Amino acid sequence: MDTFMAFVGKFAGDLGAVVAAGNVVLGDQLGLYRGLAEGGAATPGELARRTGTDERYVAEWLAGQAAGGYVEYTDGRYSLTPEQALALADPHGPVDVAGAFTLALGAVAAVPAVAEAFRTGGGVGWHEQSAQVLTGCERFFRAGYAAHLVADWLPALTGVVAKLRAGGTVADVGCGLGASTVLLAQAFPAARLRGSDYHGESVAIASKRAAEAGVSDRVSFETASAQTFSGTGYDLVTTFDCLHDMGDPAGAARHIRETIAADGSWLIVEPMAADTIEGNLNPVGRVYYNFSTLLCLPNARSQGGSNGAMLGAQAGEAAIRSVVQEAGFSSFRRAAQTPFNLVYEARP
Repeated sequence: MDTFMAFVGKFAGDLGAVVAAGNVVLGDQLGLYRGLAEGGAATPGELARRTGTDERYVAEWLAGQAAGGYVEYTDGRYSLTPEQALALADPHGPVDVAGAFTLALGAVAAVPAVAEAFRTGGGVGWHEQSAQVLTGCERFFRAGYAAHLVADWLPALTGVVAKLRAGGTVADVGCGLGASTVLLAQAFPAARLRGSDYHGESVAIASKRAAEAGVSDRVSFETASAQTFSGTGYDLVTTFDCLHDMGDPAGAARHIRETIAADGSWLIVEPMAADTIEGNLNPVGRVYYNFSTLLCLPNARSQGGSNGAMLGAQAGEAAIRSVVQEAGFSSFRRAAQTPFNLVYEARP
């Protein structure tokens, strides 16, 4: 019975996390976290007045946030620590918690479609997922890219920073809504970039965001798969958290090998993962295995992925190395890592 009750306690924590996800998204959408961060400690009534919301709803929301450790409670007033504010109320922070929960809510909404895929062996493409999946995914990963891409990852590659500063060319494959492409363009004003994604609606949004960022004169986008994107002689090819989603990652690697310059680099950013199941039985592995079941593998299957070809979000370094080397790259190494990502460099 003690063992059973320990499991029930774990279940209660997980159930609370599931329903808390919706409340985190509410707090983000309604500006409740920003209201606390910018205005300081508040009663429910004060926060409601700051944000133009209903006091009774805010009171219930704040109590749940305090119970979960997402806000602090003292003598009837609620507040955010600097660390909580950085993760919940700062759009430029290194972790976008609300974006991650937006992605999670969208992924859970796909359960009926994924259940049918379990029965039939079919797939569910990213283009068939809810808008929350697309926007939440971009927000979650963009925070990490903004924190590490220019400061840490690119300097860890062989001669890439100098090439981009001098006007190098970049192919951002699987660019989604264009966050990574725009970040690169902003960091390297002389570089020329082409983003590609198989999802036309995402490409249209990426084009719009590049224009809003003022970089569309050097950035173009096309609707194309990782096996068919155009151009050759790229100084840098990037795949940000997408190789494992593809039905034919080996075909993508071969095409990248054909389009990269003789002295170019392929930046491969993938989820943090060990090479074994045992090595991934941890909180990060849990996050990625569950996202992979609802999003990554269904997308790969929708692109005709076979059991042997589909990588999944916890593929690990050995599996990525195998795909890269079989495509003809002579050099492969781990260049950097974060708690959520592994970063590799492949060279012809």
